[in-house]
Amino acid sequence: MDFASKLMERTGKGYLSYSALKYAADGSPDQDMQLFEMYMTGKLRKQSDALQFGSLYDTLLLEPEKLMDDFYVVYDDKKVEELSDQYKNPRASKAYKEWFAGELDHAMGKRIVTEDMMFQAETMINRLDETEVLDMETGEVRSAREYLAGETQYEIVDWIGDVPVRGFLDVRGKDFISDSKTTAKSVHNFRYDVNKYNYDIQAYIYCEVEQQDDFYWVVQSKQSPYLTGVYKASRITLSKGEAKFWSAIQNIRHWLDRPTKGTHTFGVYGEI
Repeated sequence: MDFASKLMERTGKGYLSYSALKYAADGSPDQDMQLFEMYMTGKLRKQSDALQFGSLYDTLLLEPEKLMDDFYVVYDDKKVEELSDQYKNPRASKAYKEWFAGELDHAMGKRIVTEDMMFQAETMINRLDETEVLDMETGEVRSAREYLAGETQYEIVDWIGDVPVRGFLDVRGKDFISDSKTTAKSVHNFRYDVNKYNYDIQAYIYCEVEQQDDFYWVVQSKQSPYLTGVYKASRITLSKGEAKFWSAIQNIRHWLDRPTKGTHTFGVYGEI
């Protein structure tokens, strides 16, 4: 049975995304693949204010016309002001949470964001639109927005060797690919995040499928004054992404050849 068929039989999915591969990229072929399996089978559900804000930011930045269809904004300033005399942190109070729960009835299945989140996202994007960067290759001063010009949320479904891959490019430009990122830290530290969070795998997959050499990350800090940085993936970074991609595939092949363990959740046992 080929790799894609084994993957489909074991997980119900016939392709791999960057989001799945990052869970298989770290460690040795003998590592526990529990997080990878949970992600592939839909059991790994992550939700947080940070993830919700990231989705809001991307929509406002790249597809603002979809905002009203995808998000419901809870305007809570008046409620917070009303409770501020009684509670030091109104949003952590039981009264606020009960009021907020009532607001969810109006959301109609949309993603919930607060007024503060909307204001921050809009402020950040306005600051990004004012930002210019010096292109170190050409010496030209360019708007940061130029690196986000093109088809947005462009779907790719293809093969790398015998591996089926799928993904969504934030931006597919005329002669480049770019990806939008936000960070809670300084944009100067983003170069370390590329390795830590396996963003280099994502860059490799997209460049390989699209046969493109130029990949950019447009990164903005979530801390005021919301500085923006533009980073181009070097050949070394793309090569590292390629090596990590095939290392992850090796781990997955090894995992697919193991006998299944049923539906149990196994903890960690070892000696240190």
